[in-house]
Amino acid sequence: MKQHISRAARASRRSALAIAAAAAVFAAMPGAGTAFAQDTIKLGFIGPLSGGNAPQGLGARNGFLLAIEQANASGYPYKVEGVVLDDASDPQTGVSAALKLVNDKDVVAATGHWNSPVALATIPVFNRSQMPFIIWGAISPKITEMNLPVVTRVTPTLVNENKPLAEWAAKTLGAKKIAIVSDTSDYGKANTQWFGQFFKDNDGEVVASEAFPVGTTDFRAVLTRVRSLSPDAVYFGGVITEAGILRKQMVELGLNVPMIGISGFYDPEFIKIAGSAADGTMVSYPKSQSNAKYEKMNADYEARKFAEPTSPYTKYAYEATNILLEVIRTNGIEDKAALAKAIRNISYDGVLGVTTFDEQGQTKVPVEIEIKEVKNGAWTDHK
Repeated sequence: MKQHISRAARASRRSALAIAAAAAVFAAMPGAGTAFAQDTIKLGFIGPLSGGNAPQGLGARNGFLLAIEQANASGYPYKVEGVVLDDASDPQTGVSAALKLVNDKDVVAATGHWNSPVALATIPVFNRSQMPFIIWGAISPKITEMNLPVVTRVTPTLVNENKPLAEWAAKTLGAKKIAIVSDTSDYGKANTQWFGQFFKDNDGEVVASEAFPVGTTDFRAVLTRVRSLSPDAVYFGGVITEAGILRKQMVELGLNVPMIGISGFYDPEFIKIAGSAADGTMVSYPKSQSNAKYEKMNADYEARKFAEPTSPYTKYAYEATNILLEVIRTNGIEDKAALAKAIRNISYDGVLGVTTFDEQGQTKVPVEIEIKEVKNGAWTDHK
């Protein structure tokens, strides 16, 4: 009897060892455990989360996170983690962030950037790594003119905004002469080029064209000269901080004409910087295509109780993220080139309406602008 028990025990032990050995062999096999590795994927986000442009980036970041949270709560085939990185509106910082994403094997795709110079610096990094990348904010035409296969953009370009703004300035505002002030970035140069061209096409005269480095804090000398030219308005082709300083100094010097621009400085922070001088500033902004999905996004954002309010780019980052999630759901994660191609070919019905892309990866959603004006210290609809 003792011998029988001993044999049974030995048999049981041999069986356990065999199972363990088989498990070890399986674990060492190529591809073993893939199902577990694919359970969790990462999507990247880059934008300005610090500095003067942070309100734009924080609102966009929250749109990115909201889309991921909703996917995870809806039975999405992967558990999705968001990797959020700050570019501080600085190209070098942006490149460091991009390198961090492409070197993380779990990051499948990414969305990023509000500043065009930062996007122009990072998109070659994503293209070399063949990582699908959707621009949610930067609007320089050069970004999609490069036609890098992995890069698409869900927001209109500055050309799309400057054309109707120039027409409005000439025909509705009634400006005959405009002075242009911009920064020296690619964004500022392109704004100067396109607004100036479109304003002249509408029989307007550009009486001055001045450019300053980002970070300039004293525009008084050039504004004094501009004042002597008696322009009907001043067009500013930069972003928030410099826009606020410029407007404040315009009023201090008695240059009491409207300041206009595209949506690059449509932000409450502009009003904080300019103070009471902000009143009378007008910007163009792509008109929202109101639909049930857009309204639901806003309601969900409010219910989520983010610390920051929405920014004008929340919806673009939200849409970009959902497009990434959709192509991953449909195509899996193994072939990033196939994902990039699927993005180019998508017809996505979302908060922006139906998004499709042209052969260069630029959104084809039509642009209609509305004019926003600062009145009594707040952005309102211009009437």
